[in-house]
Amino acid sequence: MKTIILFISMIIFTSLGYSQATRGVEDAKGLATGTKAPVFKAIDADNAVFDLNEAIKSGSVVVIFYRGFWCPFCNKHLAQIQDSLSLITDKGATVVAISPEKPEYLDKMTDKTGAKFRLLYDEGYKIADAYDVTFTPDSKQLFVYNTVLSGNLKDTHSDDSQRLPIPATYIIDKNGTIVWRQFDPDYKNRSTVDDILKNLPN
Repeated sequence: MKTIILFISMIIFTSLGYSQATRGVEDAKGLATGTKAPVFKAIDADNAVFDLNEAIKSGSVVVIFYRGFWCPFCNKHLAQIQDSLSLITDKGATVVAISPEKPEYLDKMTDKTGAKFRLLYDEGYKIADAYDVTFTPDSKQLFVYNTVLSGNLKDTHSDDSQRLPIPATYIIDKNGTIVWRQFDPDYKNRSTVDDILKNLPN
């Protein structure tokens, strides 16, 4: 009997793992506004720990998910955020940007964008999964990302699943609630500084 239960458990676990690992863009919905934001801790390029629970004590936190240093749209987006960063921080908010890239690759994004805000490593896609923004690119996309854009996802990520986050932005208030989001499966559409400023809590 124990053997049968173990076998069934293994089938269920494998099925769930396969389902999670092969999610298409259309399967990711992103957490809705009004939802309690999943708390997380993550390290930056210097292996310093960012703790969301601690950060929201000081004010709102703007959480940006991006794909990687190889993504020209991510580079442009984070550079725009950096250009107007003081407008956001002057309102008492903290900005962090999260990707599945290992710490040693975060500096590449800093070099490309001049980002002074913290770039965080989402090890094992745990944060992206919690915020429901993770998907698995198809073979054509992977060819572009890995070969054309030199993303080398199997090397730069914590495993070889090559999953990515849908680029998204969340504003989390001092109570830990998501008060605004920008979520669009079209990777070309990103949050603007004006969007963020308009939706930051007073």
